[in-house]
Amino acid sequence: MGFFFSAFLSFLFGANTIAIKISLTGLGVFSTAAIRFSLAAVTILAWALATHQPIAIRKGQIHQLAILSVIFSVQLALFYFGLSKTYASRGTLLANMQPFFVLILAHIFIPGDRITGKKLIGMLLAFTGVAFVLLQRQGVSSDLKTGDMIVLCAAFLWACNGVYTKKVLVSLQPYQVVLYPMLIASPLLFAGAWLAGEAIPARLDRDVILAVMYQAFVTASFGFVAWNTMLKKYGAVAMHSFIFVMPVAGVLLGNLILGEPITSNLLAALVLIVSGIVIVNVRTKKEVVIVHPGRNV
Repeated sequence: MGFFFSAFLSFLFGANTIAIKISLTGLGVFSTAAIRFSLAAVTILAWALATHQPIAIRKGQIHQLAILSVIFSVQLALFYFGLSKTYASRGTLLANMQPFFVLILAHIFIPGDRITGKKLIGMLLAFTGVAFVLLQRQGVSSDLKTGDMIVLCAAFLWACNGVYTKKVLVSLQPYQVVLYPMLIASPLLFAGAWLAGEAIPARLDRDVILAVMYQAFVTASFGFVAWNTMLKKYGAVAMHSFIFVMPVAGVLLGNLILGEPITSNLLAALVLIVSGIVIVNVRTKKEVVIVHPGRNV
């Protein structure tokens, strides 16, 4: 059953970039992110209160969460802005480089978290996949290339977020690490929307509303709660076995729903990045899984 839930949740996470692209047809970059994470924060807070989870944090953790929240806010702004310029399918592949950036940063900053030969092979495959995306010339505009690079920068910041959390905020519960950055980032993103002169809404129709609700309630709220619940019940091995479904879902749904092209370069990148994810996640009993689905995408 754990394998089924892993595949299902990974599919939901993979579809999120398509929802973002749809929401951006009616809302601005900052507005979309702000509304999504405001709704998600309220939902997760309600869940925490309903299940009697401790919400209070220690005084010494406030500045640490503030740093995390700033990284989170910038990362979100970059990710949404990048996706506004590139395809959801390309954005999905580049966003899935986050775990490989984590491997590099963890090797440098977290004692004992070393890059093994197996991880190195997975990284080389994944970065080769990125090269196939970035070096594609036919049918790729300058806007697409700009969007690609911005999404890749967002993926790197996402990795910084993860490593900082692992190194500094180890005493916090997962929902606290999610909730407080959302609460802090939301007003910052609304301020960004105001400074950018974004109209709320620019064009609000059924598709835009459903897309925002999907991001807020399905991936950012239900996805987080369900993943962590299943992780406790079935363990990391079962829950991380189908992470590769995320980029596959993003590419296929980008084509089916948004009509985005699937080029030979994109297919090659998909195969290479998925192979890298699979190799890194094949582990022995003593190894720790590094690649995990993101709450931020």
